Amino acid sequence: MKAVLLCGLAVALVSHAVEARPARQHVPGTAHAVLTPLEEAATACFAETVMSNPKAMRLARDARWYEAAGVIGFLCRPEVQRMAVAHDQIYGRGTGERYFKGAYARHLDKQLAARLQPLLETKSVASAEPPAEKAALTDDVTETGSTSENH
Repeated sequence: MKAVLLCGLAVALVSHAVEARPARQHVPGTAHAVLTPLEEAATACFAETVMSNPKAMRLARDARWYEAAGVIGFLCRPEVQRMAVAHDQIYGRGTGERYFKGAYARHLDKQLAARLQPLLETKSVASAEPPAEKAALTDDVTETGSTSENH
């Protein structure tokens, strides 16, 4: 009889412990119907505000993405707050802030690099104008040529 009671107690304790264990946390970039659009909105906010801030852009050009986001982070607080609240509702109270400071922050630099790096790269552009030094030489020849004709 004691064995049956102990077995029942053990099953009850184990099932309660399983229910109390927090759910697995969301990994940035993986599909989740609620969190994915909120992550996208927060990352887009960080990207847009980095582009609009000269200090953040200098850091971004040096590939210091996390620091660039830190310069303007408070401007994206509403987007981050929505993401954290949704995470709390799905995975349990307090997980949203941990998620933002942990997994999301670890992936933010890669996300910003993917979005902003193409805009930061210098591109060569074809021009009909001759380079400055060739233009100066052409002007000198033209001036010399016209001067010799006048003599």
